[in-house]
Amino acid sequence: MREIVMDTETTGFDADKDDRIVEIGGIELVNHLPTGRTFHVYINPERPMPKDAFEVHGLGDDFLRDKPKFAEIAGDFIDFIGDDARLVIHNASFDMKFLNAELRRLGRPALPWSRALDTLALAREKFPGAPASLDALCRRFGIDNSSRQRHGALLDSELLAEVYLELIGGRQPDLVLDQPGRSGGPVAGSPDSGPRAPRPAPLPPRLTPAEAAAHAEFVARLGESAIWARYGG
Repeated sequence: MREIVMDTETTGFDADKDDRIVEIGGIELVNHLPTGRTFHVYINPERPMPKDAFEVHGLGDDFLRDKPKFAEIAGDFIDFIGDDARLVIHNASFDMKFLNAELRRLGRPALPWSRALDTLALAREKFPGAPASLDALCRRFGIDNSSRQRHGALLDSELLAEVYLELIGGRQPDLVLDQPGRSGGPVAGSPDSGPRAPRPAPLPPRLTPAEAAAHAEFVARLGESAIWARYGG
């Protein structure tokens, strides 16, 4: 299963008027594990950056002036997220509304809302009444967010990936060891009913050196407290 954990930063809160996207960050997960593939771009919003937005994001007009417009990066963004990857977003309605507003300006098809998984809603369902901001969830799960002095799309995506895996039960939630029949021992006649012979030779690794290096670089950027580092990423 392919998922894109992503975040956007914007000039404000109203996608239906003049506010625009100024930054997109995304991280690819396959079967809930990072592949090392990321997407990150700053975008010229084609309008002045409001003072309050500058204070939140630290992105000013001088910095954004020579950055590509959304029309110039739209194709690369669509190629990265693909046709069917789940989009894991914190407060998904906000980001989806802005992304679809930008796509609509270009006459491109909107992203189906069904593709989005909202980690804010997931956190509120799992911890009713508790703070559910990204910072609050990092504190809850012991995830180091000390480098998050300002909002940044790629950093927030990296933190959200860790939060998301905690919300769904850990690093490999689909790995179920306690299957039916195992609580009281193996089922008679099943493949687990007797000892297995050791494998005569280890299976060759399927991970290429380039993939291993990219993953190691990604984990190193997350810091020592990253979930992949803690569990031997």
